[in-house]
Amino acid sequence: MVKRTVASNDGRTWEVSRQIDWSPPAIGDEFEHDVDGGRGAVIMVICALIVFGVVIVAWPLLAQSRIHVPLAYWFVAAFIIGFFPVRWFFRRPWKIVARTEGHYGSGAGPEHWVGKVRGLGRAQEEMRVVVTSLRQRGTPGHADSPLQPVN
Repeated sequence: MVKRTVASNDGRTWEVSRQIDWSPPAIGDEFEHDVDGGRGAVIMVICALIVFGVVIVAWPLLAQSRIHVPLAYWFVAAFIIGFFPVRWFFRRPWKIVARTEGHYGSGAGPEHWVGKVRGLGRAQEEMRVVVTSLRQRGTPGHADSPLQPVN
């Protein structure tokens, strides 16, 4: 979880954070297509990769005296084992939250904004956009922002 405290141009102090969302809830049209199992799926994928890795590594080691295994095989095996978990991690949904307790002098009450983006790079970029928007305009949302106010 990454947190930043930002002073907006209207005097309020905002806390902007982002964290990985392991099991996004299925809502609306996404319900039928929601196959994400959360942390259970993570454990299953890791176990499958371990079994797959043992098979890829054990075969050349057991046949070592009879077969010469080129170095390229090991590079291809490492790529196959590592590609999908790395891609899966970097494409996870991230939840971005911006909240403030308000400012008593200006009469502005507490606010809470939440949004989701997919991918680590996009989450970092959106958090930067929210921080910049707070400093310049005093509000975390903009015209095409994924952040929406929550009551």
